[in-house]
Amino acid sequence: MQNNNKSYKIVIIEPSMIISTGLRKLIEMKNEFEVVAVIADCFHCLERINHLNPDIIIINPSAVELKKRQHLEELFEGVKDTAFVALVYQYIDPEILKQYHTTIDIADDGDKIAQKLLHSIDALSAPADLLDKNELSEREKEILISLAKGKINKEIADLHHISVHTVITHRKNIIRKTGIKSVSGLTVYAILNNLIDINEVE
Repeated sequence: MQNNNKSYKIVIIEPSMIISTGLRKLIEMKNEFEVVAVIADCFHCLERINHLNPDIIIINPSAVELKKRQHLEELFEGVKDTAFVALVYQYIDPEILKQYHTTIDIADDGDKIAQKLLHSIDALSAPADLLDKNELSEREKEILISLAKGKINKEIADLHHISVHTVITHRKNIIRKTGIKSVSGLTVYAILNNLIDINEVE
């Protein structure tokens, strides 16, 4: 575990004031944590979060716009060295939850929440092969397919309505997860994993 003498800065993104207030009180009963902001939704929150530089962001996934829920990295592009924790009290697609370092359940007590928050910090700094993160996300598969079709970064960015920087980040993640650096090798990988038909390759 990390050094408990440090106070980790936390931002909570939760639309319910009752839930966010209760969660904040439970968290701040522990000396390791400081809640620096509570935000009701994800609209226009990125600039504020960047200014606060939190160690942990606790998010109710339902507070994220539906079409953005599966692209957490893109939503918080520019937020570095921060653990993402899902606050769950209703059904959330498991594929969405895979993006988070851990989850907090509405029934968790203060000790359990503190344990999970510390675990999220550990997970953030753990080697990738210890985190079960080797499976490509849906967005990474989309980027890989575009690469296999011969598209360059700018074309991929335009196609998926993301920045070139985000495309490059996805490419780095794909290389890390697959261990394949060349586009030709990634194309073969995509074909062998039935992500693309060989006839689609340019």
